[in-house]
Amino acid sequence: MHTPKSLKAGSGIATLKQFLLSLIATSVSIALTFGTAAVIDGKKKQKEKREMVMMVMYDMYNTLKEVAEADSMIRYSMDLQRQLAEDTTRFDELKYTITASLPIMVEYTGTTERIFSSNIETIHTVSNVLFTENVACFYQIRQNYKTNVCDSLLDEGQKIVYNTSAKEVLDLSLLNYAIMTGGILADMQHLYNQCKQMMDISDKEVEAYLLKRKQMEGDKSENEKKRIKIIDEVKQLQDRIDKAKGRLR
Repeated sequence: MHTPKSLKAGSGIATLKQFLLSLIATSVSIALTFGTAAVIDGKKKQKEKREMVMMVMYDMYNTLKEVAEADSMIRYSMDLQRQLAEDTTRFDELKYTITASLPIMVEYTGTTERIFSSNIETIHTVSNVLFTENVACFYQIRQNYKTNVCDSLLDEGQKIVYNTSAKEVLDLSLLNYAIMTGGILADMQHLYNQCKQMMDISDKEVEAYLLKRKQMEGDKSENEKKRIKIIDEVKQLQDRIDKAKGRLR
């Protein structure tokens, strides 16, 4: 038997429809696959961006805290100088307190700065030129602070540590350091606030991140204790070995 021509024609139309439906289904599947991948990739980039930004904000926050403490210490040292000037008989009581109160050992980690400044990919991840410029400016101010205040005060403080003259301690001029520290603190705070606004970061988010970092640092502290314990145990074992070897001689 032969298939009627009408059925053959209909069969061709059905095949074409099937082909078109298959093509559409394949196209939709590809679009969904790439679309989903693009969404996932976009979310991943946003997460990386947020993590980098929060890491930088945390570093800036810690620096602000340290400079604020330095500012208070310089003011306190100046007040001690005032007390000494008003009563030089208190020299032996106050001279070491004045020196010890100078913020000569203020330290900060440069790890985040190096990651942020040296990796062009990191800057691309953040993708905000103004934020990048503000952070770079913040770090430059921090470096100037270390050089012109911390390092300089270290030199000044070392000069008077062993001095026995009230005049020499009182001649230590802290006014310029106080003015510089106050100005630097204000500039840093301004840049920090601008960065929060640019990246739409709330104080609550910063506080939550600070809490998270404190917990991480707590874990590091526990690990450090375990490491020290292991080292002590190994040293004790070695000591027992050495004593046993000594008895063999």
